[in-house]
Amino acid sequence: MDTVLLANQILNGVQLGLILFLLAAGLSLIFGIMDFINLAHGVFYMIGAYASATVALALDSFVIGLVLAIPISLALGFAIEWAIARHLYKRDHLDQVLATFGLVLCFDTAVKYLWGPEGLSVPLPTWLTGQQSLAGVTLPTYRIFVVAVAAAVAVALWQVIARTRAGMRIRASASNAEMARALGINTRLVFALVFAIGSVLAAVAGIMVAPITGASIGMGNQVVILALVVIIIGGIGSIGGAFVASLGVGLIDTLGRAYLPSVMGAVFSPAVASSAGPALASVLIYVTMTLVLIFRPAGIFPPASR
Repeated sequence: MDTVLLANQILNGVQLGLILFLLAAGLSLIFGIMDFINLAHGVFYMIGAYASATVALALDSFVIGLVLAIPISLALGFAIEWAIARHLYKRDHLDQVLATFGLVLCFDTAVKYLWGPEGLSVPLPTWLTGQQSLAGVTLPTYRIFVVAVAAAVAVALWQVIARTRAGMRIRASASNAEMARALGINTRLVFALVFAIGSVLAAVAGIMVAPITGASIGMGNQVVILALVVIIIGGIGSIGGAFVASLGVGLIDTLGRAYLPSVMGAVFSPAVASSAGPALASVLIYVTMTLVLIFRPAGIFPPASR
């Protein structure tokens, strides 16, 4: 097996996993704390990509685009939570699904009218282009940058949740919202903060992906499904579970797409193997989710309260 190819595929899998974690962590917190099904979570992924791309193209600076897209997504998260989400927390899940799906349609249409149907591509600065050599293996510079940024955000999120007073209030609200209110915690503010933080995490994921795939309409609709799979596997409301499950899903998808066609080529024709291999890699993700639902319905690492 080619060591360089394997190292690149593992890096791609870790990159996909960490991007999924940024999406899944916010989605898991929102679902775990507020019991709110937010199908519009992928909207922030798309808005982060478009906001950073617009600023980067206007000012010719990827870094400024990255920095300015974060407060934009934070403000949008607070606005949507205040205007729509908080009125649905105690409603039926079907109402939440319908309302947030309507948001997806509204934002996809708005993006089409504001930016057009073609999408945007994001040029990278010269210091993020090219390749770097690590332990004798040559890897793309930008992919290393994405892994480093996503890993730093993951560690920072874990530190906030596990070691700060704000994180204690979030964990208390997730464990028992009524008891948290009785102890003087402003759960409405906690809910708004969690929703906004989840929005920022999704936006950061979109910002990281934009230079690779470009910013396009509906780009968050498919990836949010994978994020839902991740939180089911890891355990709803569990940040650690989301992290482990995200890396697992990323590696299954990337390594499966890379190596299953050659494995299937020993049995089937090259044409069949090349088309069925990537599809089977996606199927393996959902098979994993199914097995988890059968044997550990609460997830691999469920929160203590579940």
